[in-house]
Amino acid sequence: MSESWYDRHILPYLIDLACGVPPVAKQRQKVVPQAKGRVLEVGLGTGLNVPFYDRSQVSQVVGVDPALRMHRLADKRISRAGLSVDLIGLSAEKLPAESQSFDTVVCTYTLCTIPDPATALAEMKRVLKPGGKLLFSEHGRSPDASVLRWQQRLQPWWSKLAGGCQLDRDIPYLLKDAGFEVAVESRYLPGPRFVSYHYWGQAWVK
Repeated sequence: MSESWYDRHILPYLIDLACGVPPVAKQRQKVVPQAKGRVLEVGLGTGLNVPFYDRSQVSQVVGVDPALRMHRLADKRISRAGLSVDLIGLSAEKLPAESQSFDTVVCTYTLCTIPDPATALAEMKRVLKPGGKLLFSEHGRSPDASVLRWQQRLQPWWSKLAGGCQLDRDIPYLLKDAGFEVAVESRYLPGPRFVSYHYWGQAWVK
């Protein structure tokens, strides 16, 4: 299916703006500096995570994102950070990587949009080395029934405006169902409650 003018020219900049607001940037700052070794970032997008990597701990970052148009926005952040970043324009459901080839997988504000999150998480699990970590921060399903009802009411319109983003995905359930052990924190961040309930932490395989 061909992309619309909105998807090509407006959506990348709206996502960059929404995903770069201060409360979300603080979430990235909690998670991304924990990355070590060879890192796979799923949904690199406009490179909003790039400034938060600890260059003394990271040897390489491989960024996977089907939206190659967004990589032009990432280039400046990559250049300023001085990191070795390889960009691959493919979907997370079939990662172009050998099994057990990454020390860390970083996935932030991406599981909400991936069409098949179960398959994508199975791929992330496959490419992690023994002892490796999946670092994540995502918005998702609210534990409050009244907020969840609003998430479900707004979903059809939100998805069209926000590139397929799903408001009510149960992030801990998806991770556990994929076979990960999970250490997760969650709470509302400042902002509209239908989109501000966040989950973040680490996942690993025993």
